Amino acid sequence: MTIHDVSSENSAESSMENEQETSEIMQPSVPNPVSDDDDEEIDDGSLPFPKATIVNMMRQYLEPGKQIKGQVKVEMNKWLGRMVERITKKMNKHPYTYIDQSMLKEAIETYENIQDIEDERDRIISYLEKIKSDCDLLIREVDRKFEL
Repeated sequence: MTIHDVSSENSAESSMENEQETSEIMQPSVPNPVSDDDDEEIDDGSLPFPKATIVNMMRQYLEPGKQIKGQVKVEMNKWLGRMVERITKKMNKHPYTYIDQSMLKEAIETYENIQDIEDERDRIISYLEKIKSDCDLLIREVDRKFEL
């Protein structure tokens, strides 16, 4: 390839880029209906984690086609950052110069047991509802037997 060929190739690429820029400028801006970033752009540098990482993790557990608002992405990111901060501070209370697996397990134990707490809550509520229905039944029997 000669210098003349490279020069003409570069000018051809340059003119194609100019045409693309011109066509983009002339076309009206239409919001992308599939995009879920309708909120203002937040600088990823101000967030504790890369936004894409958080969004990808969220998408693993959301149904396909669900959109995530920009504010949700930011707030989830900040909340996870606060969780890391809390857990790290709890591990930092140990007098050792290292952090090991047992310290991590101890620090996250509260958060890991949340599902057990929710299950226990559901069990207690169902038990109380059964007691309530038994009380209602007893009230109806007493009313029926002691009608005046």
